[in-house]
Amino acid sequence: MDCRILYLVGQLGLGGLERQLLYLLESMDRSKYKPVVAVWGNSHNDHYAAFIRALDVPVVALGTKPTRLAKLQALRSLVSDLRPEVIHSYTFYTNIAAWWAAQGAGAIPIGSVRSSFTRASREAGQILGRFCRRWPSGQVYNSFNAEQEAKRSATINRPRRIYVVMNGVDLDRYIPQPYPERGHILAVGSLSSVKRWDRLIRAVGFLASKGVCPEVLLAGSGLLRGELEDMARSLHVDHLVRFLGARNDIPDLLADAAFLVHTAESEGCPNVIMEAMACGRAVVATDAGDAPYLIKDGKTGFVVPKEDGAVLADRIVALLKDQELCRRMGDAGRTKAEQAFGLDRLLSETFAVYRAEGWKDK
Repeated sequence: MDCRILYLVGQLGLGGLERQLLYLLESMDRSKYKPVVAVWGNSHNDHYAAFIRALDVPVVALGTKPTRLAKLQALRSLVSDLRPEVIHSYTFYTNIAAWWAAQGAGAIPIGSVRSSFTRASREAGQILGRFCRRWPSGQVYNSFNAEQEAKRSATINRPRRIYVVMNGVDLDRYIPQPYPERGHILAVGSLSSVKRWDRLIRAVGFLASKGVCPEVLLAGSGLLRGELEDMARSLHVDHLVRFLGARNDIPDLLADAAFLVHTAESEGCPNVIMEAMACGRAVVATDAGDAPYLIKDGKTGFVVPKEDGAVLADRIVALLKDQELCRRMGDAGRTKAEQAFGLDRLLSETFAVYRAEGWKDK
């Protein structure tokens, strides 16, 4: 098995970073760069594994090994066999494994932060987080917010070189559709505490008490579904908020939506905001992660303070009552997506990082 670039990823389930890895693989000349994907987690048959294999990109399971040490040894053996030129950790908590596997192998290790720098460090744990923040020395962050967080930390707690490469969107799949006569509000994301869907449900409850009854479709799965459904019932808006579960047809949902609402507490570079803009839909989002960089407030959507429920409700009402405003914002969002969100840019900027770290793209 030939390999020039080895990607190390935690898992290949239905998630944002996994989709970005697929985009990167789809965009490159695979016959030239011979990518291989190694999966650290316990299952290599997750959602995106089949899509990656369909590109004739090998997917190697490390998660079948019983311990972290055994996984490290398997990764080291894989690197010894493949002799890749670059090892790119696409998950924060595998950064140190990519760095260790590259030592003495002649490969260039690249790390990643694909969410909030602070959150990624905390979730990895004190010891692992400390190592993965620091090594490899060159790391790709997908958000300017994460870069700023890192630069506010002590030098010893961050990599020497940080490169910001924002996420990309498949502009041929996420395309504008005719604006619906009576569209719903769409929300997309895991039903987890970091997404703070309670903010959206409370806003719907407040609006319903004022006689405004928006229909909300919430696509996503997670442990908090029951709790969120209970909240909707307690606020008497369970007839207005529909929980769809995990969905793969986001472009179709966006086509039928009036606009998108995103209420996260912490983010990196939110895929769904970029996808909504590519589909020509306005966005109301909290000021988490790179939302303020993606959305031009008042032009392509609205950015609201995370803890200001009144402003969130006000911006939702503004779009519900003004379809022409929705259209103008959606059109401006598509224009920005065409200018800045394409996959060619994702590929060129990622490979520019590899070259900056010493890779010879021969």
